[in-house]
Amino acid sequence: MHPVIAAAVMGGLGLIFGSFIAAVSVRLPRDEDIVVARSRCRGCDQPLRPWELVPLFSWLALQGRCARCQTRISRRYPLIELAGGAVGVWSALWASGGGTSVFLMAATAVLGWQLLLIAIVDGENFWLPDILTLPLIATGLVVAICASWDLALSHLIGGVVGFGGLWLVGWLYKAIRKRDGLGGGDPFLFAGAGAWVGWVGLPSVLLWACAVGLSLVFGMLVVRRTVSGTEKLPFGVFLAVGIWLTWLYGPLGL
Repeated sequence: MHPVIAAAVMGGLGLIFGSFIAAVSVRLPRDEDIVVARSRCRGCDQPLRPWELVPLFSWLALQGRCARCQTRISRRYPLIELAGGAVGVWSALWASGGGTSVFLMAATAVLGWQLLLIAIVDGENFWLPDILTLPLIATGLVVAICASWDLALSHLIGGVVGFGGLWLVGWLYKAIRKRDGLGGGDPFLFAGAGAWVGWVGLPSVLLWACAVGLSLVFGMLVVRRTVSGTEKLPFGVFLAVGIWLTWLYGPLGL
Protein backbone atom coordinates (compact mmCIF):
# COMPACT_ATOMS: atom_id res chain seq x y z
CA MET A 1 0.00 0.00 0.00
CA HIS A 2 1.30 3.45 -0.92
CA PRO A 3 2.44 5.38 2.20
CA VAL A 4 0.12 8.33 1.52
CA ILE A 5 -2.91 6.07 1.05
CA ALA A 6 -1.98 4.06 4.15
CA ALA A 7 -1.60 7.24 6.21
CA ALA A 8 -4.95 8.58 4.99
CA VAL A 9 -6.78 5.32 5.72
CA MET A 10 -5.19 4.83 9.13
CA GLY A 11 -5.66 8.48 10.01
CA GLY A 12 -9.36 8.24 9.20
CA LEU A 13 -9.70 5.06 11.25
CA GLY A 14 -7.79 6.78 14.01
CA LEU A 15 -10.33 9.59 14.17
CA ILE A 16 -13.11 7.02 14.54
CA PHE A 17 -11.27 5.07 17.22
CA GLY A 18 -10.34 8.35 18.89
CA SER A 19 -14.02 9.23 19.14
CA PHE A 20 -14.70 5.85 20.75
CA ILE A 21 -11.75 6.29 23.11
CA ALA A 22 -13.00 9.73 24.16
CA ALA A 23 -16.42 8.29 25.01
CA VAL A 24 -15.09 5.22 26.83
CA SER A 25 -12.66 7.29 28.89
CA VAL A 26 -15.64 9.24 30.26
CA ARG A 27 -18.09 6.35 30.67
CA LEU A 28 -15.79 3.75 32.18
CA PRO A 29 -14.96 5.62 35.43
CA ARG A 30 -18.69 6.33 35.84
CA ASP A 31 -19.53 2.65 35.41
CA GLU A 32 -21.68 3.44 32.37
CA ASP A 33 -22.23 1.12 29.40
CA ILE A 34 -19.37 1.47 26.93
CA VAL A 35 -20.74 -0.61 24.04
CA VAL A 36 -24.51 -0.34 23.55
CA ALA A 37 -25.56 2.97 25.11
CA ARG A 38 -25.99 5.87 22.68
CA SER A 39 -23.89 9.00 23.04
CA ARG A 40 -25.78 11.86 24.66
CA CYS A 41 -25.29 15.52 25.42
CA ARG A 42 -24.11 15.89 29.01
CA GLY A 43 -26.21 19.05 29.30
CA CYS A 44 -29.68 18.14 27.99
CA ASP A 45 -29.27 14.32 27.92
CA GLN A 46 -30.57 14.15 24.34
CA PRO A 47 -29.09 11.37 22.16
CA LEU A 48 -26.74 12.63 19.49
CA ARG A 49 -27.87 12.37 15.87
CA PRO A 50 -25.66 10.50 13.37
CA TRP A 51 -24.15 13.64 11.85
CA GLU A 52 -23.27 14.88 15.35
CA LEU A 53 -21.10 11.79 15.84
CA VAL A 54 -18.74 12.46 12.93
CA PRO A 55 -15.30 12.72 14.57
CA LEU A 56 -13.76 16.19 14.72
CA PHE A 57 -15.85 17.71 11.94
CA SER A 58 -19.10 17.65 13.93
CA TRP A 59 -17.39 19.52 16.78
CA LEU A 60 -16.12 22.13 14.34
CA ALA A 61 -19.50 22.45 12.61
CA LEU A 62 -21.27 22.89 15.95
CA GLN A 63 -18.59 25.34 17.09
CA GLY A 64 -18.03 23.27 20.19
CA ARG A 65 -21.62 23.48 21.48
CA CYS A 66 -24.66 21.19 21.64
CA ALA A 67 -27.04 21.90 18.75
CA ARG A 68 -30.04 21.81 21.10
CA CYS A 69 -29.12 23.28 24.48
CA GLN A 70 -25.90 25.09 23.50
CA THR A 71 -23.96 23.43 26.32
CA ARG A 72 -20.26 23.73 25.61
CA ILE A 73 -18.65 20.48 24.42
CA SER A 74 -15.27 19.92 26.02
CA ARG A 75 -12.19 20.32 23.83
CA ARG A 76 -10.99 16.97 25.14
CA TYR A 77 -13.20 15.21 22.57
CA PRO A 78 -11.65 16.67 19.39
CA LEU A 79 -8.19 16.55 20.96
CA ILE A 80 -8.52 12.84 21.73
CA GLU A 81 -9.91 12.22 18.24
CA LEU A 82 -6.90 14.02 16.79
CA ALA A 83 -4.60 11.95 18.98
CA GLY A 84 -6.26 8.78 17.69
CA GLY A 85 -5.78 10.00 14.13
CA ALA A 86 -2.13 10.82 14.85
CA VAL A 87 -1.56 7.28 16.17
CA GLY A 88 -3.03 5.88 12.96
CA VAL A 89 -0.87 8.08 10.72
CA TRP A 90 2.24 7.40 12.82
CA SER A 91 1.63 3.65 12.56
CA ALA A 92 1.21 3.85 8.78
CA LEU A 93 4.33 5.95 8.22
CA TRP A 94 6.38 3.75 10.57
CA ALA A 95 5.24 0.60 8.79
CA SER A 96 5.84 2.10 5.34
CA GLY A 97 9.30 3.33 6.31
CA GLY A 98 10.35 -0.07 7.60
CA GLY A 99 8.72 -2.06 4.82
CA THR A 100 6.60 -4.03 7.28
CA SER A 101 3.35 -5.83 6.55
CA VAL A 102 -0.18 -4.47 6.68
CA PHE A 103 -0.80 -6.80 9.62
CA LEU A 104 2.05 -5.25 11.59
CA MET A 105 0.82 -1.76 10.70
CA ALA A 106 -2.64 -2.65 12.01
CA ALA A 107 -1.16 -4.25 15.13
CA THR A 108 0.87 -1.11 15.81
CA ALA A 109 -2.21 1.07 15.51
CA VAL A 110 -4.20 -1.23 17.81
CA LEU A 111 -1.41 -1.02 20.38
CA GLY A 112 -1.32 2.77 20.10
CA TRP A 113 -5.07 3.15 20.50
CA GLN A 114 -5.11 0.84 23.52
CA LEU A 115 -2.27 2.79 25.12
CA LEU A 116 -4.00 6.09 24.39
CA LEU A 117 -7.13 4.96 26.22
CA ILE A 118 -5.10 3.56 29.11
CA ALA A 119 -3.09 6.78 29.43
CA ILE A 120 -6.20 8.97 29.42
CA VAL A 121 -8.04 6.90 32.02
CA ASP A 122 -5.02 6.67 34.30
CA GLY A 123 -4.06 10.31 33.80
CA GLU A 124 -7.52 11.55 34.71
CA ASN A 125 -8.50 9.00 37.36
CA PHE A 126 -5.30 7.30 38.63
CA TRP A 127 -6.96 4.01 37.71
CA LEU A 128 -5.91 1.08 35.53
CA PRO A 129 -8.89 -1.29 35.34
CA ASP A 130 -8.51 -4.91 34.26
CA ILE A 131 -10.89 -4.28 31.36
CA LEU A 132 -8.11 -2.20 29.77
CA THR A 133 -4.92 -3.98 30.86
CA LEU A 134 -5.96 -7.60 30.27
CA PRO A 135 -6.88 -7.01 26.58
CA LEU A 136 -3.48 -5.33 26.17
CA ILE A 137 -1.80 -8.52 27.39
CA ALA A 138 -3.99 -10.70 25.18
CA THR A 139 -3.46 -8.70 21.98
CA GLY A 140 0.29 -8.59 22.55
CA LEU A 141 0.46 -12.36 22.84
CA VAL A 142 -1.77 -12.86 19.79
CA VAL A 143 0.51 -10.65 17.68
CA ALA A 144 3.56 -12.56 18.92
CA ILE A 145 1.93 -15.94 18.16
CA CYS A 146 1.11 -14.76 14.63
CA ALA A 147 4.81 -13.97 14.14
CA SER A 148 6.36 -17.19 15.49
CA TRP A 149 6.14 -19.58 18.41
CA ASP A 150 9.66 -18.67 19.53
CA LEU A 151 8.67 -15.00 19.70
CA ALA A 152 5.46 -15.93 21.49
CA LEU A 153 7.46 -17.75 24.19
CA SER A 154 9.73 -14.74 24.65
CA HIS A 155 6.74 -12.43 24.98
CA LEU A 156 4.93 -14.81 27.34
CA ILE A 157 8.01 -14.79 29.56
CA GLY A 158 8.01 -11.01 29.23
CA GLY A 159 4.44 -10.84 30.48
CA VAL A 160 5.21 -13.00 33.51
CA VAL A 161 8.44 -11.14 34.32
CA GLY A 162 6.74 -7.78 33.81
CA PHE A 163 3.93 -8.55 36.20
CA GLY A 164 6.11 -10.25 38.80
CA GLY A 165 8.83 -7.63 38.70
CA LEU A 166 6.61 -4.61 39.18
CA TRP A 167 4.43 -6.41 41.73
CA LEU A 168 7.58 -7.14 43.76
CA VAL A 169 8.69 -3.51 43.56
CA GLY A 170 5.29 -2.38 44.82
CA TRP A 171 5.33 -4.94 47.63
CA LEU A 172 8.82 -3.91 48.78
CA TYR A 173 7.91 -0.22 48.66
CA LYS A 174 4.85 -0.81 50.81
CA ALA A 175 6.82 -2.96 53.25
CA ILE A 176 9.45 -0.24 53.69
CA ARG A 177 7.38 2.96 53.46
CA LYS A 178 4.12 1.58 54.92
CA ARG A 179 2.06 3.01 52.07
CA ASP A 180 1.29 2.11 48.48
CA GLY A 181 3.81 3.29 45.91
CA LEU A 182 2.19 1.69 42.87
CA GLY A 183 -1.41 1.20 41.86
CA GLY A 184 -2.85 -2.28 41.60
CA GLY A 185 -3.11 -2.01 37.81
CA ASP A 186 0.53 -1.07 37.17
CA PRO A 187 1.87 -4.67 37.29
CA PHE A 188 -0.80 -5.74 34.80
CA LEU A 189 0.15 -2.87 32.49
CA PHE A 190 3.81 -3.87 32.74
CA ALA A 191 2.76 -7.43 31.94
CA GLY A 192 1.16 -5.96 28.83
CA ALA A 193 4.49 -4.34 28.06
CA GLY A 194 6.21 -7.71 28.24
CA ALA A 195 3.53 -9.29 26.06
CA TRP A 196 4.16 -6.69 23.36
CA VAL A 197 7.92 -6.05 23.48
CA GLY A 198 9.18 -9.25 25.14
CA TRP A 199 11.29 -9.55 28.25
CA VAL A 200 14.26 -7.97 26.49
CA GLY A 201 12.29 -4.75 25.96
CA LEU A 202 11.15 -4.31 29.57
CA PRO A 203 14.23 -2.34 30.77
CA SER A 204 13.73 0.11 27.90
CA VAL A 205 10.07 0.57 28.80
CA LEU A 206 11.08 1.41 32.37
CA LEU A 207 13.82 3.80 31.23
CA TRP A 208 11.44 5.67 28.94
CA ALA A 209 8.80 5.75 31.68
CA CYS A 210 11.27 7.12 34.22
CA ALA A 211 12.52 9.72 31.74
CA VAL A 212 8.98 10.94 31.07
CA GLY A 213 8.13 10.92 34.78
CA LEU A 214 11.25 12.85 35.75
CA SER A 215 10.57 15.36 32.98
CA LEU A 216 7.10 15.93 34.41
CA VAL A 217 8.47 16.36 37.94
CA PHE A 218 11.08 18.81 36.64
CA GLY A 219 8.35 20.79 34.89
CA MET A 220 6.31 20.84 38.10
CA LEU A 221 9.35 22.12 40.00
CA VAL A 222 9.84 24.91 37.48
CA VAL A 223 6.19 25.97 37.73
CA ARG A 224 5.52 25.38 41.43
CA ARG A 225 9.05 25.43 42.89
CA THR A 226 8.18 22.44 45.06
CA VAL A 227 6.79 18.92 44.73
CA SER A 228 5.43 16.95 47.66
CA GLY A 229 6.96 13.56 48.37
CA THR A 230 3.47 12.12 48.67
CA GLU A 231 2.14 13.60 45.43
CA LYS A 232 0.46 11.03 43.19
CA LEU A 233 1.72 10.63 39.64
CA PRO A 234 -0.01 8.56 36.93
CA PHE A 235 2.73 5.97 36.39
CA GLY A 236 0.51 4.18 33.88
CA VAL A 237 0.82 7.18 31.55
CA PHE A 238 4.60 6.97 31.70
CA LEU A 239 4.57 3.22 31.09
CA ALA A 240 2.25 3.69 28.11
CA VAL A 241 4.74 6.09 26.52
CA GLY A 242 7.57 3.67 27.23
CA ILE A 243 5.72 0.73 25.67
CA TRP A 244 4.88 2.73 22.55
CA LEU A 245 8.43 4.01 21.98
CA THR A 246 10.03 0.64 22.69
CA TRP A 247 7.65 -1.10 20.29
CA LEU A 248 8.37 1.39 17.52
CA TYR A 249 12.11 1.88 17.94
CA GLY A 250 13.28 -1.22 19.77
CA PRO A 251 15.07 -1.72 23.07
CA LEU A 252 17.56 0.99 23.96
CA GLY A 253 21.15 0.07 23.21
CA LEU A 254 20.25 -2.90 21.00
